Amino acid sequence: MIQLSFNHLIYLVEAARWTILLSVIAFVGGAIVGLPIALMRVSKSAALRGIAWGYIQLIQGTPLLIVLFLSYFGLGILGYKLDPLVAAGLSFTFYAAAFLGEIWRGCIEAVPKTQWEASDCLGLNLFQQYAYVILPQALRIAIPPTVGFMVQIVKNTSLASVIGFVELARAGQIVNNSTFEPFAIFTAVAAIYFVLCYPLSVAARTLERRAHAGRS
Repeated sequence: MIQLSFNHLIYLVEAARWTILLSVIAFVGGAIVGLPIALMRVSKSAALRGIAWGYIQLIQGTPLLIVLFLSYFGLGILGYKLDPLVAAGLSFTFYAAAFLGEIWRGCIEAVPKTQWEASDCLGLNLFQQYAYVILPQALRIAIPPTVGFMVQIVKNTSLASVIGFVELARAGQIVNNSTFEPFAIFTAVAAIYFVLCYPLSVAARTLERRAHAGRS
């Protein structure tokens, strides 16, 4: 058995960088895919609405753990062996896109219908309506829940350990396997997660209060 040392704590802090990287990949990828999903959800086309609804129901109804298994082991069986970071990044992108798409769909629909009518009176086409009138207002509404969802992304990255991706939670398991001091190790892991998530939680609450104050 190896005695717990300061180097082990440094190892955990360094592993937190991979947690941050995966969180950024998930959020950026989810935003890129999620915005078209949100726009499809409010489209006048029933087919587009149905496709987006089906995607959201499929992903939200499937445990993230299963999505990770399918991305890594499932594609591996089919001959597409992915690096754990790539598999985790894809899984979290699909996961985040479904939730962000639904969050942003609600924010778009929260924009008063009078704004649509006013933009119609100005002779704006659909693209111009979204670009200049609807999305800027929806963005202000969407910031608090979006920042709040980022907290969930950071915490859920711990599931990536099941496919061998060494992020913070997996690093804690590795250190514990060599030192057998789970209380000290996972207390440190929890503290690091807290440092990562608490500022986002505070930002989400602050932005939500400001948004409510701006609408009142």
